[in-house]
Amino acid sequence: MISHEQIPTVLDHPVYDAGDNKIGEAKHVFFDDVTGQPEWVSVKTGLFGTSETFVPIHDASVVEDHLKVPYAKDTVKDAPNVDVDAGGHLSEAEEHRLYEHYGIDWDVSWQQANAPGEGGWAQAGTDQARRGEDAMTRSEERMHVGTERSEVGRARLRKYVVTEEVQKTVPVRREEVRVEREPITDANRDDAMAGPDISEDEHEVILHEERPVVETETVPVERVRMSTQEHTDEETVHGKVRKERIDTEGVEGDDPRGT
Repeated sequence: MISHEQIPTVLDHPVYDAGDNKIGEAKHVFFDDVTGQPEWVSVKTGLFGTSETFVPIHDASVVEDHLKVPYAKDTVKDAPNVDVDAGGHLSEAEEHRLYEHYGIDWDVSWQQANAPGEGGWAQAGTDQARRGEDAMTRSEERMHVGTERSEVGRARLRKYVVTEEVQKTVPVRREEVRVEREPITDANRDDAMAGPDISEDEHEVILHEERPVVETETVPVERVRMSTQEHTDEETVHGKVRKERIDTEGVEGDDPRGT
């Protein structure tokens, strides 16, 4: 069991299980109504400390800067959720559920708590978070905001074939027959008189023309790949946190509105 002097060392410090595995952070210490001894500690567990569970500290010990309890981490995290009333007490029914979970004999514990001269915890419940007999701890919640990565869509490359009409103009040549006549002159008279005087003859000329010819070839034109680029935006997150306030009565010079 831890002492009253060790409570400041326990609060807001890590809690480890029997196998030296961290369970969470100690947030409140609960005292026995009869003996005034620390009997329970509430531990913040889960992501960002979103869950709070109760652990018996009757057999716990302070090791350096943390509290070590004789229970496994899974046992503590699986402890039943209990409600604390406005006066900072655990009801008899809530304590009974916790005793059963941690394998503590309710009847034996009750007898020890109420036997003359014996310590233990009272059946009525426990007081919340006192740092000694004449002081109490004021606590408040802190909001921790993180991020998680999730899939929002997928992108892919797909290649397919389309046919386009292409129009180009190219020059084409063709041959046409042109009849040329030249008069007989002294220069060509010998050639003109070389044949018979009167005869039949025939000359043939082959005509040519060009036609467009279309051929296609496949050539690479570009490389396409996909990559991702991160952009950072800012989003405002709203949440609610609870804060404890402490009012004073009959204290001269103190603000009656509380802390």
